[in-house]
Amino acid sequence: MEKKKTSAGNLDELAQKLANEEDEDTKIAKMIRAMPKWRFIVLAAVALFWLVFQLRIKLYKPFEPWFQLPLHLCLALFVVFLMNPLAEKYKKTWLWIVDGALLVMTGVILHYFVTHAEYLNNRMYSVSPVTVHEMVVAVFLMITILEAVRRVVSVALFGVILFFMAYAWFGQFVPGVMHYQGISFDRFCETLMLGTNGIFGSPLGTSLNTLFYFLLFGSFFANCGGGAVLIDAGLKLSNKTVGGPAKAAVLSSGLMGMISGSAVANVSSTGVFTIPLMKKTGYAPEEAGAIESVASTGGQIMPPIMGAGAFIMAEMIGLQYIRIAASAVIPAIAYFGSAYILVHLIARKRKIGRVGNVAAETNPVLPRIYRLFPIVLLVVLIIRGTSIPRSALICTVVSIGISMIVKETRMTPKKFLYTLMDGIRQAANIAIPTAACGIMIGIVVRSGIAVKIAKLIDKTGNNSLFLALLIAALGCILLGMALPTVAAYLIANTLFISAITGLLNAQMPETVNVALVGNMFIFYFGVIAQITPPVCLASYTAAGIAGANAWKTGWKAFTFATVAFIAPFMFVYRPALILEGSKGDIFVSAAMLFLATLCIASAVAGYMFKNLNPFERAAFLVVALLFILPIGMTDIIGIVAAVLLIAYCFIMGKAGKGKPQTA
Repeated sequence: MEKKKTSAGNLDELAQKLANEEDEDTKIAKMIRAMPKWRFIVLAAVALFWLVFQLRIKLYKPFEPWFQLPLHLCLALFVVFLMNPLAEKYKKTWLWIVDGALLVMTGVILHYFVTHAEYLNNRMYSVSPVTVHEMVVAVFLMITILEAVRRVVSVALFGVILFFMAYAWFGQFVPGVMHYQGISFDRFCETLMLGTNGIFGSPLGTSLNTLFYFLLFGSFFANCGGGAVLIDAGLKLSNKTVGGPAKAAVLSSGLMGMISGSAVANVSSTGVFTIPLMKKTGYAPEEAGAIESVASTGGQIMPPIMGAGAFIMAEMIGLQYIRIAASAVIPAIAYFGSAYILVHLIARKRKIGRVGNVAAETNPVLPRIYRLFPIVLLVVLIIRGTSIPRSALICTVVSIGISMIVKETRMTPKKFLYTLMDGIRQAANIAIPTAACGIMIGIVVRSGIAVKIAKLIDKTGNNSLFLALLIAALGCILLGMALPTVAAYLIANTLFISAITGLLNAQMPETVNVALVGNMFIFYFGVIAQITPPVCLASYTAAGIAGANAWKTGWKAFTFATVAFIAPFMFVYRPALILEGSKGDIFVSAAMLFLATLCIASAVAGYMFKNLNPFERAAFLVVALLFILPIGMTDIIGIVAAVLLIAYCFIMGKAGKGKPQTA
């Protein structure tokens, strides 16, 4: 019992620590102002050089792949080590020896690739010998990437990479289906550094060719006043409705999700406004924190600009990003629709009204609505077929131009440099995990572990698609608890996608893009793992802001996001939900998902025109589950049962049975 209390206390301390952290904009500005002049000058030079390099390859002419990919990664390593020095963190000057050694290693790596780019372009993989020089560079590369991961991503990802590296060496001692014959050191170095499935594979290529430009756009859009308008718009839109602040959290976080792929960042930016308002109107602290964390996490699945994983998915399965974004529309509407309906039902259940001074607490939106033009333009450009990086660059320039209209947002040279450095920092923090995941992907491909897992699933599940999906979902959740969404998605892709797509190919019509279906499934579970206890930083951050119990907030957020755990199974069995089907199929599947969403929200809230008893809540949940499988009879039973349940609740509510509680 004492141990449980201590654990809960530690979680609450973590929640408060996360809540007390300054938002990213404030943090980067303070970091830049506090750093020594020499480091600021070096970082500014690196940032400007990186910008010029990225503009050159996109607007003029790309370099050789073995030149531009390593340069992109080395610039990210320079930024990470200069922005996060050990000497500054631990206040020990002698640690600059360590930081200096890492910077020198990065320089050695860069020199090797710059001087050997042409040779590497013609080198024959698995045929050409691996030199001692190349092995030294490979060791330096692994050391610098691992240390960068530890500093700016997570210790968990650091540990997972070490686990995969250990498997590469010791898999020969593992019995059974997971046995692996092992690898020599020279071929290990070649696999990770000189192959297209290693560090310099597709994920890092996506960081170079796509993500850099969107992160730059997001930084300039937010710093030019667009982010504040999105938050205020969400608050205004729901000001005069029942449970308005909770709906504001859903709307604001959904809108912010279009430019931010980070759940914790969304909570930090919108939660400071919405959580106190929710508490003021009658939501419990745990409910307020849970609602905000659920809404903020959904930002990563919200088109038109989803999380970084969606861009990597487009690259890995060879589809245009606009197709990925379009396929996410219906599930995203279901996710946010479920959250919106849920908070509405809770408000009705407890007679939570609106807070009348929201309008007074926010700045007028209409006079600033022009600041949202870059987002609108971005969507138009992508739909019209303009390349994603070019669209992002155009909208970045437009954001800067719009900022000049009023003095408060005007982009001065100093503000431009600070904003650029913030964008560069974000780009570095994405480049590092994408490169790090290349280590795991290289080992998985070399060892054939994905095929082994597929065989294991076939053996245990007797070719059961549902079992394969269940194993993949649990695996994605476990990975997503410990890792950023990008890393969780990439590892899950390499481990589970072959088993899922193999079974889908056998059971789906040829017209269905099984790669899209399978990848969307694991991507969704990687995202919602961010609000799955015991590790759910978005929920803990929201709990800190709300002054709530972190453990209870995490579990409440988990229950509030129930629809997110059902929707992926639905769009596997009903691919029309991700636009893989006829218009009629899409309409019917969307209607079934809407009914399932309504039933789930009612079951979780415990209200539908009246307070629901445990039996009625269970009935709503069972009806929702009937809509997962696209079997005609279950659809009909589900529709009839849903209509009868809602009608029953309406009649009983009118008769005064199960009256709502007073606030």
